[in-house]
Order: sequence, then C-alpha cells, then structure tokens
Amino acid sequence: MSDIFPKWTNKLPLRLLLGVMIVGGVVTAGVTYYFTPKYTRVGYQPIQPVPFPHTVHAEQLGLDCRYCHNGVEQSWYSNLPSANTCMNCHNQVLASDARLEPVRESFRSGQPVSWVQIHKTPDYVYFNHSVHVNRGVSCVHCHGPINKMDEVYHAKPMSMGFCLDCHRDPASKIRPPEEVYNLNWVPPENFAKDKGAKFVHDWKVNASQNCSACHR
Repeated sequence: MSDIFPKWTNKLPLRLLLGVMIVGGVVTAGVTYYFTPKYTRVGYQPIQPVPFPHTVHAEQLGLDCRYCHNGVEQSWYSNLPSANTCMNCHNQVLASDARLEPVRESFRSGQPVSWVQIHKTPDYVYFNHSVHVNRGVSCVHCHGPINKMDEVYHAKPMSMGFCLDCHRDPASKIRPPEEVYNLNWVPPENFAKDKGAKFVHDWKVNASQNCSACHR
C-alpha cells in the first residue's frame, strides 16, 4: 500500500486543514472588520473634535442649511463650513467656551478643523448634490432628520437599492423648491400623485436607472 501513494500525500490532510483554517480566519476577520458600523455605515456616529448640535443650529435657531453648506447648490459635494463661517457668530456667542477651542485655533492658524467624515459613498459611485437639491430632493431624504440630531450619525443606508427606490419613483421624494431646506416639511395628502408627478414632468427630471448614471 505504501507504494500506491507518494509520501507527500501523508501530509495532505494536515495541509488541507491548515488551508481551511487560514481561509476561514481571513473571511472571519474580513466580515468582522467590514461589517462594523463604520463600513455598514447605518448608526455610525464618530466622536468629532467639536460637538456640533444640529438641534441648536438648524432646529432651534432655524439656520438655513446653506449658511454653513454654502456650496451644495453649485457643487457635487456638500462642503463643510470654514472656521470663518463659525466665527461670524462665535466671536461673541460662547466666545470663550472650551468646546470651541478647535474652531478658534482653526480661525487663527488657517488649518481646517479635523472633522471625521460620516457620510461617504464608495469611490466607484458618482453622486452630485447640486443636481438633487435643485430638483426638489431635501437633505432629510438621504441624511435623515439631521435637524433633530445632537450629534450627527449615519441614518440611511445609501445602498444601491436605497438610491434606486428614489430613482424609480422620484415623484414621492420631490418637494417644492422653497421647501427643500425646510427639514420639517410634511407633504400634503396625495402630493406625490398630483404635484410631485407634475414637478417631475415640468422639471424634466431624468432619474436614470442606467448603471452609468452612478458608476462612471
């Protein structure tokens, strides 16, 4: 019997077992690492260098989103405000509050505050903020009730299915232009069927479902 199989086959079961253990370990590590909130995103809420409450700024004070994110209507991305924008108010409001020292230091040095990015699309996905907000898609559709958040967290999945749900039925997500930045706006009954569908027609909304619309 010893002449039937070469000697190296005696170690084959051990090698197979070792290979299975290595592959299983890599797969387990990958799933554990990439299935954390940082990568599945929903619920992701990192600690920021400055505890910025949207509940105070957007909800209580009623600041328009565009005061801080002033490039959102012209750019593919929604910019973060510079320290200059913050200091327009905070040179007097909470001017010596320790929590705002990173903002004051940024204002003095010209170096941006090291905010931790929360909402991020993969590198293979193209998304243009200006196209959406200029066609009646409000911030809350993608970011959730951000005006109710003391600390911003990732509220919506932003998966391909999530995007396609909107592209397949844009009338149900569109709102009047003057209500885009009214984050508490609630559509009246039958709005999507009546005015929403009219907006889609009149504005020539082309919510493409072709792969090349987002994957360029």
